[in-house]
Amino acid sequence: MSTSHFFESDLATLRGMTPARLSLLQSELGLFTFGDLIQYFPFRYEDRTLLTPIAEINDQMENVQFIGRIKYKEKIGVGRRERLVAECCDETGCIELVWFQGVKWIEKSLVSGVDFLFYGKPGSFNGQIQMTHPEMEVYKGPQISEKFFQPIYPLTEKLRKKYIDSKLIASLQKNLLEVAFPYIRETLPHEIIQQFKLISKQEALYHIHLPQSENWLHQARRRLKFEELFYNQLRLIKQNLVRKTAFPGQVFSSAALLTTFYKEHLPFSLTEAQKKVIREIFEDMRSGNQMNRLLQGDVGSGKTIVAFISMLLAIDNGTQTCLLAPTEILADQHFQGLKKFADLLGVSIAKLTGSVKKKDRVEIHEGLVSGTLNILVGTHAIFEDVVQFKNLGLCIIDEQHRFGVAQRAKLWDKNKQIHPHVLVMTATPIPRTLAMTLY
Repeated sequence: MSTSHFFESDLATLRGMTPARLSLLQSELGLFTFGDLIQYFPFRYEDRTLLTPIAEINDQMENVQFIGRIKYKEKIGVGRRERLVAECCDETGCIELVWFQGVKWIEKSLVSGVDFLFYGKPGSFNGQIQMTHPEMEVYKGPQISEKFFQPIYPLTEKLRKKYIDSKLIASLQKNLLEVAFPYIRETLPHEIIQQFKLISKQEALYHIHLPQSENWLHQARRRLKFEELFYNQLRLIKQNLVRKTAFPGQVFSSAALLTTFYKEHLPFSLTEAQKKVIREIFEDMRSGNQMNRLLQGDVGSGKTIVAFISMLLAIDNGTQTCLLAPTEILADQHFQGLKKFADLLGVSIAKLTGSVKKKDRVEIHEGLVSGTLNILVGTHAIFEDVVQFKNLGLCIIDEQHRFGVAQRAKLWDKNKQIHPHVLVMTATPIPRTLAMTLY
C-alpha cells in the first residue's frame, strides 16, 4: 500500500476503534482517516514524572500525582445522589477520594492491599483535603508509571461525557503508530535535517504523541514547528514571485530630491534598522514589480521618517503619494510630522479629512489632478470617487487592519495605468495583520 493510500484509510479499521467512538470523533473533531488522527496533536502535556507525598498535598496545587492504598470505601446516598467515598493513605498521611459517576465499576476496582497511582486536582471540603474523580491505575513500579508525559488533546464537552478523554486518544495514537511507522515518509531534504540537527519525521510524530522524555518531546516539537514554518516560508516566496510577475510596478531610479534631504535636512542619524528597511523598500520600488510591504515598529520607533523618505523616492520620479490613516487625529499627527520635512524641500502636501471645507477640498482635488500636489494625507475621504490623482506612485496605509479589503483595492485603483507601490505600517501587528502576510 502506498503512503497516500495508507493515511487515507478509514479510522473504522483501527484497532481499538468502536462504531460509537468513530461517530463521535467524526462529528466532534472531524477525524475520519488515519491521516486526520496522526495530525491531531496534543495542545499541552502533563508531567507524570513527579510523585507527591499525600501529607504535602493542598488545595492550592494544580494537578498532583501520588501513590496510595485504599484504607476504606463506602457508597453514600441513593439514585442520582449516590457517590463513592474512599480514604487513600500512604506512609505520610491520608486523602479523601470521591466519585459521582461509574460508582459500581470503581468500587470493584479499588482492591484493598494494592498500590494505586492517582492523578487529579486536589480540593477541600469541610476542611479536609479531597480529590474528585481522579485518574487511577494499579501502580506497576517507577519504570512504567513515573517516567511519563501524558499528552492532553483538545476535546469537547460531549466527548468527555461519553468517556472519550486524552488517555483514550493517546491509546488510539499508539495503535496507529504501531502500523503507520513504515508509511511515514521524510518530508524535508536531508541537507536541511543535517544543517539544523532535526530528528526524523517518524521520530517527531511518535514523540509528539508518546513522548518518552522531556528531551524527545522538545525535539519533536522543534521538528514539527520548523517544518510548518519552512513550508510556509516557501509558499510565501512562491506567492511573492507569482505576484511580482502578475503585478508590475513603476521603476523609481532617480533620487536627486532624496540626496538633498539626506545631505542638508535630515535632523538625525538613522538607526541600522531604519537603514535596512529603507534599503529593502528602495530595492522593491526600483525592481519594476509592485511593492507590497508590511512595516512593523513600536510607537516612536521612526516609521514616519521611513515613510517620508519612501515618499521622496516616488516624488523624485514624477509620481504622487498618499498616506491613509484611520482617524482624523492620527491623520493630523502624520500631516504635521511630514509637513515640517516637506516644507524644507518645497514639496507640496495637503490633508483631506471629513472636516475639510468644500472650498479647500476643491483646491486639493485640482492639485491632485494637475499633479502640483505631491503628498496627500487623509482618512476615508480619500476613497471618494472625486479624489483622482494624475499619477499615484506610492500608497502608505497606517494601521491597515482598520480598513476593508475593498477600500484598499479602491485606493490602488486611483492609478488606472499601473498599480502604485504599497507600504503598510503598524505598531500593533494583531493576529489578523500577521495572518494577512500568510493568506
